[in-house]
Amino acid sequence: KEWKLTGDADYRVTGAPVVVEDLASALTQSLLRLLVVALLVMAVVLALVFRSRLRLLPLAVALAAVALTFGAMSLLGASLTMASIAVLPVLLGLGVDYAIQYQARIEEARPPGDAARAARTAVPVIGTAALATGAGFLVLLLSPVPMVRQFGLLLVVGIAIAFVLALTAGTAALSVRPRENALGRSLRGAGELIEGASRAIGRLGRPLGRAGGVVVTAALRRPGRVLAIGLAIAALGWAVDSRTEVVSDIERLVPQDLQAVEDLQALQRSTGVAGEIDVVVESADLTDPEVVRWMRDYQSGLLGRYGYSTERGCGRAELCPALSLPDLFRTDASTGDRARIRALLDAVPPYFSSAVITSDRRTANLAFGIRLVSLERQQQIIDDMRARLDPPPGVTARLAGLPVLAAEANASLSDPLRRIGTLVVGLLAVLIVLLLVNRRRGWREAWARAWVPVVPIALATGWSALVLWLLGIPLNPLSATLGALVLAISTEFAVLLSARYEAERAGMALTPAEALRRTYRSTGAAVMASGATAIAGFAVLALSDVAMLRDFGLVTVVDLTVSLLGVLAVLPAVLVLAERRAAVRRAPEPAAAVPA
Repeated sequence: KEWKLTGDADYRVTGAPVVVEDLASALTQSLLRLLVVALLVMAVVLALVFRSRLRLLPLAVALAAVALTFGAMSLLGASLTMASIAVLPVLLGLGVDYAIQYQARIEEARPPGDAARAARTAVPVIGTAALATGAGFLVLLLSPVPMVRQFGLLLVVGIAIAFVLALTAGTAALSVRPRENALGRSLRGAGELIEGASRAIGRLGRPLGRAGGVVVTAALRRPGRVLAIGLAIAALGWAVDSRTEVVSDIERLVPQDLQAVEDLQALQRSTGVAGEIDVVVESADLTDPEVVRWMRDYQSGLLGRYGYSTERGCGRAELCPALSLPDLFRTDASTGDRARIRALLDAVPPYFSSAVITSDRRTANLAFGIRLVSLERQQQIIDDMRARLDPPPGVTARLAGLPVLAAEANASLSDPLRRIGTLVVGLLAVLIVLLLVNRRRGWREAWARAWVPVVPIALATGWSALVLWLLGIPLNPLSATLGALVLAISTEFAVLLSARYEAERAGMALTPAEALRRTYRSTGAAVMASGATAIAGFAVLALSDVAMLRDFGLVTVVDLTVSLLGVLAVLPAVLVLAERRAAVRRAPEPAAAVPA
């Protein structure tokens, strides 16, 4: 905006940084528009499936948690990035879950005066689930990609805020008794309409309830077989995870009408390149003829390998020459000795020579133009460039530039071994948290309580990978980290359900079958309500015109659905097996035979 050309002349500012900035802006605008629709959808679903006096309170609590998290970001001067954009819907879903679980526990209290006791019981359980979920997300801080680290940190902070708000604002709202005036009568009438719709939804959900009864019965009769089937399906998912497509071509991720992409394509048509890879060369004295000859040979070897020649020009070459130090020395005679090299550099105007070498002659630049290709192909070219670096003794050389950072970040996100490693570390973090929370019972009992929820959590990661592969939904730089979401959601569901089952067994001396059915009627119903609400909200993101955001929504819907149904299906079998192991451990040793 500060430069104006005379007449009809015009210019455009373009390049990969401009595309990244415009992509973030497009994502933000699309997400904010869709979030309005998503909130309306979540409100309708919550009103229909959550049987509570204040049905929409969990959504209000979650919105407040999101507002406080992003308000804190603004106060700290943090900028809005793709990572923080991705946090918005995830945090909204988790915030709704905490509020629903807490509200359901309070409103279960019979008589209502026992609400305080119910709260004291609910807080440690929900707090344990939140702590374990946060531990799973903290693993993202180990990522070499700054965007992923920011994603994990924001989620951990947001989870803490959502949990505190559920306990404080949620309790305050539940304590308020609405006055019966005209508005109150209108609200009561609306509530009766919603209650009728809820009963209709409940009738439609009876087949699902019968299916849940079949699962519980199968878990009671043959828990080992149920778990073996779940493990086999998960193992298949882990095996095919490496075959899930990871889309890194920027032209497939951004809106096709994005002006920045059109400008970048125009730049490539005009110049043959769309970005620049730099090789930074450092030495005590770069005017050494041997160093200059090495730089020239390295440059010419790479250009020839990737299709460039002086006759054809860039054409469709993947690498093209950009302004570099060897370009100042076109003949062998000009690099014959140190004095001639220094004289030539002294003769070049400083504004020109400073683009390729520093004034102290210790740092120089080899620049290569690169075409608009996928990040995967960029990484292959970068790896080859690194492999060919063999500078003379006393000289160091390294690759730099935005294409290098982008390609390496994509390689890190799309590497299946790294994704699996992150999930393994996340599972260990969840297990450690659960062990520490239960340590007061003794380490043996703590282990018995900790491993039960971890088993369905681990299996859910494989189920999710398998479903994504079967549906052909690709991953992208925004959704490749969502394996941590499977971990977090599965942790939440498994910890809450297993804790409620233990409470039912201990408090009322119920049989395993009775305890499981009571658990699924109470906590299971709350889990289904929160899961259905979050799934409905994320499904709206699949309507985005931004491919990256659309695939992010689809992947999240699959992750949430698989986590919810998978944990509900397998956890009963794990609980039954755990009880059998405990019974065997407690059984008295057979008395030794008394010798005659």
